[in-house]
Amino acid sequence: MKKLCETAGFLLFVQGAAGLLHAWFDWFRFLSVVRRLPLIGDHTVFACIVLVVTGIAVMIASDSVRE
Repeated sequence: MKKLCETAGFLLFVQGAAGLLHAWFDWFRFLSVVRRLPLIGDHTVFACIVLVVTGIAVMIASDSVRE
């Protein structure tokens, strides 16, 4: 369970970071899933920041999960 939480947190972090790089520098167009969601609209930077923070929080919280 701990590895699953760490993997999920890492994937959330990578998606958020790729979205921020795409929004700021127009890099990693193929990795960013956030820009493909029509629900978000013009709030892609905010959504990517939330993904980065959530990914970090999940990775930190995975340390408290017992095997």
